[in-house]
Amino acid sequence: MGTPSGHAAFLDPDVNKMLKKVLNEWGKFLLTPESASVLGDDKEGWFGEVANKDMMQLANAPLQTDFKFEDMFVCDPNKTHHGYTSWDDFFTRLVREDARPVASPDDDSVVANACEAKVYNVVRDAKLRDQFFIKSQPYSVLDMLAHDPLATQFAGATVYQAFLSALSYHRWHAPVSGTIVRAFVEDGTYFSEPLFEGVGEPGVQNINSNASNVAQGYVAALNTRAVIFIEADNKDIGLMAFIGVGMDEVSTCEITVGEGQHVAKGDQLGMFHFGGSSHCLLFRNETKVDGFPGVERDTNVPVRGKLAVVHSD
Repeated sequence: MGTPSGHAAFLDPDVNKMLKKVLNEWGKFLLTPESASVLGDDKEGWFGEVANKDMMQLANAPLQTDFKFEDMFVCDPNKTHHGYTSWDDFFTRLVREDARPVASPDDDSVVANACEAKVYNVVRDAKLRDQFFIKSQPYSVLDMLAHDPLATQFAGATVYQAFLSALSYHRWHAPVSGTIVRAFVEDGTYFSEPLFEGVGEPGVQNINSNASNVAQGYVAALNTRAVIFIEADNKDIGLMAFIGVGMDEVSTCEITVGEGQHVAKGDQLGMFHFGGSSHCLLFRNETKVDGFPGVERDTNVPVRGKLAVVHSD
């Protein structure tokens, strides 16, 4: 990834077709009972002291000493591996309803957070087409939405983007109540990094610290991603879009809702498998939405918690 030649190779469609085959085979292993061997209670295991502390800290869990992993996630600590049957089963673990309640469930002017994630960017008036290969990483809405016919409605969109680390909860939840209009997975690149974010410098391929993380605007237009359009019940919102963006090998985007289905705010939309990822919410230009958390926030915004507020005309 961290070389100019790698940058060129990982933009090649034929290379990405082969990578998809490799990653699909790797994904099959992650579904097997054998893959659960990393979920041990030893120091380096996912149920060990270090990993548990990191996961709870990232989740902004209450500071009480008695708040445990099992208080946050659906599991059975009396069973082997807390009842998780594979690595993938653990990674796509469910959060407990009472640990992540839906923000203002009876107030459809409040937008809920779709993913447990750290704020990356909030941009107003995003163009339908822009040069996302330049250093400022402007959003190119048509490319992000895979040139879907509905994408043209998002000229001048408000874009909110946030990052899910490998330690985060990885299921997606509906930010608003409404009807699923379109839902599809768009194949794209897997390991492409922009040259302007330090390709060729030591350490830039570390997803948690540098190139992939700081290039989230770039990957939102290129990487394999799930695109879900929702027609909100709240007419002040109308049509909006969710994009689940795969990052590097984390490109199994599973959509669990169907077109024509009505979802309530906070319901599950789908999930990522395996590792860190990114996601975007897009609101049309006429949607008056504000109150987003600031990019200076160091901790994750809780999933299904309050993300923003939409105002009437």
